[in-house]
Amino acid sequence: MKKFSMITQISVAMILGILVGVFFPSSILVLKPIGEVFLRLMQMSIPLLILGQIIQALGSIDLKELTSIGTRTLIIFGLSSFLAALWGVLMAVIFVPGQGIEQIGNQDTTLQAQELSIQETLIHFVPKNIFESLMQGSIIQIIVFALFFGLALNHYLQKCPESQLFQLIIDFNEVIIKVINYVMYLAPLGIFALISVSISQLGAQVMIPMVKYLLVYGFGTMLFLMLWILIVSIYCQMNPLKLLMNMKNMSLMALATTSSAITLPVELEEAQYKLGLSKRISHLVLPLGISLNSNGSAMHMTITVMTIVQMYQVEFNWTNMVYLAIMASFISLANAVVPGAGLISLAVIIPQMGLPIESIAIFGGVEWIVGMLRTILNVNSDVYSAILVAKSVNEIDYGIFNRSK
Repeated sequence: MKKFSMITQISVAMILGILVGVFFPSSILVLKPIGEVFLRLMQMSIPLLILGQIIQALGSIDLKELTSIGTRTLIIFGLSSFLAALWGVLMAVIFVPGQGIEQIGNQDTTLQAQELSIQETLIHFVPKNIFESLMQGSIIQIIVFALFFGLALNHYLQKCPESQLFQLIIDFNEVIIKVINYVMYLAPLGIFALISVSISQLGAQVMIPMVKYLLVYGFGTMLFLMLWILIVSIYCQMNPLKLLMNMKNMSLMALATTSSAITLPVELEEAQYKLGLSKRISHLVLPLGISLNSNGSAMHMTITVMTIVQMYQVEFNWTNMVYLAIMASFISLANAVVPGAGLISLAVIIPQMGLPIESIAIFGGVEWIVGMLRTILNVNSDVYSAILVAKSVNEIDYGIFNRSK
């Protein structure tokens, strides 16, 4: 009997989840705990995975090459996030998604406005206790610690090459990946439950007025991904159709889970074994990209804020729009990597732009759909960035990419 692939199982689970959510909304009572358990199982290993992979990547690379690769990576991350934010502003200006949308009912939200200062945000990037950061899943703090630890390990191995510490870290990372592989056996069931619950909680009262917003956001995301593919295909001399096919598993996982962190193990595998990126590039750039390259989050914030501006008919000039793009790029650095995090980001940026915090409630009902679009752009832009970095240092195996090996 032929065994169905994981991508087939997940695809079927997504379709069944939508059907069950539409026709059997009462099933939420049974399915919600199953979905939450699956998310917890996935999230329990992600901080350790990111910590270990960055330490291993830094420990194995030449320090001179690290400076070059790190600089290129950060430049690509910064430019792509800012351009994604500007793209969101442009889409909103052209298609005016907020026109005709009125506040829906008397909805309220439990989210409170979150004050943001550059000083406090930068301080928050630095962990005061790595175990506390691991416990809270603060990805940016984990990355900062991993960078220091990896650099220190690299320096130590230069003086003591006979040390077994590096091999211990490699073995630890292999075990963590094995744990995640075990959890992935439950992915079809978990994704089925998550989608069923999300669909059953969406109501036409919220969905219908938000269709234009969702269409503009979806169209903007698709166009920006096409621009990414065009740039990567030309610069790296890759067939765009093969590029899409070789990334299909990670793209589907991003859509289904709406979490960049949960998608990371699939990213790492496909980047190395389907796209042909060297392990040292993929295992350094992709974990860093989770917090430092959130194209989808930056675009989501700018499109949503512009929609609210249009809804409330607030005066907004080009200076305000550029400032919005800069703010969204900066806030995306501290963006959470779990489902539903988009509402938290909105609670940060909306008060900063002088808009009413209550407006967030309007977007709560479509967070799942928005999360799908936000995550696939986050994930795929990380991979495209890694491809550009790998090409710049000649570390793409085209035999693997073209499946001639």
